Amino acid sequence: MSMAGNLRKVTGLSKVGGLRKVARLARRRPRVDLSHPARSPLGSSVVNCVTYRDGVQVPESGDLVDIVQKVRKRGAGFVWLGLHEPTDQEFAGIAELFALHPLAVEDAIEAHQRPKLERYDETLFAVFKTVCYVEHEELTATSEVVNTGEIMVFVGRDFVITVRHGRHGSLGPLREELESNPEQLAKGPAAVLHAIADHVVDDFLNVTDQVQEDIDQVETDVFAENGARADPGRIYQLKRELLELKRAVVPLSRPLEELATRPIRVVEPEIQAYFRDVSDHLLRAKEQIAAFDELLNSILQAHLAQVTVAQNEDMRKITAWAAIVAIPTMVCGLYGMNFDYMPELRWTYGYPLVIGVISVVCVTLYRGFRRNGWL
Repeated sequence: MSMAGNLRKVTGLSKVGGLRKVARLARRRPRVDLSHPARSPLGSSVVNCVTYRDGVQVPESGDLVDIVQKVRKRGAGFVWLGLHEPTDQEFAGIAELFALHPLAVEDAIEAHQRPKLERYDETLFAVFKTVCYVEHEELTATSEVVNTGEIMVFVGRDFVITVRHGRHGSLGPLREELESNPEQLAKGPAAVLHAIADHVVDDFLNVTDQVQEDIDQVETDVFAENGARADPGRIYQLKRELLELKRAVVPLSRPLEELATRPIRVVEPEIQAYFRDVSDHLLRAKEQIAAFDELLNSILQAHLAQVTVAQNEDMRKITAWAAIVAIPTMVCGLYGMNFDYMPELRWTYGYPLVIGVISVVCVTLYRGFRRNGWL
């Protein structure tokens, strides 16, 4: 029986038809990493299961229990088991086999956790928030900019279990990259944990660079000639998406600090130096997010100031035209009264004189308002 089929048995999903299908896939493409989104899944939460010894992938036969026993009997190497959104039943056998703590198992299944690091006896449990940038042709007040997921990692002396939630954050390319560097992979499960942390933080930096392009576009629109008419909803949407990114980045500082500075059984001092480098990259991402938040606040305030100035200009124009129109309105209202004796009422040149006076006064007011910038 293939390793994929035996994994389905351990997770409680053993079905004759499914086993045959998985066996055919395993025989056809035994070295294919199915964690890539473009490749076919195994039909269950199991993405991949590989044994490594001295940094090199070792083909193993038998079910998952046999494989783990062989690794522990040899006292060398480790098993990397990858899962995607497992259910309680699918994870029950795995949790029992690796003696995982029930609280950590519950967090791994339920997801929606904050980034954290927990130690349970000889097992390390880490939670990472993954992020990806959502491409869009034009930023609107309802555009989704940042999408988040989660990666939970169980690290023991001879195993690594990764549980991924969300439609992005595939670890397939990361696995291949590690396999191309046997020297680093030979350092054990802690090296895999470092690679995952580094991968997650690099995604943070990539997303912040792409978010900056959206912010630059909004800034350009706000300070354009008709910036007062720019949609403020886009600014609020960017702030909401930036808050989502902040929730993924900021809480990760403390777990990385523990991994980089505090003694942990499954993390060798040599690996801790690598975590310090990841922590430095995370600090850069945090600083960028803080700067973006301040910049968006400034852009929003500038936009509100532009709207206020535009409203003041409109009010001044309305006031100026109202003052000009008030002159003929007053004169016409005065001469519209039904009196027999009024100045110039029966004079031949009375009408042209009144029209001339109205015109002169209106032109004088118009030029005065123009000179003062009201029109």
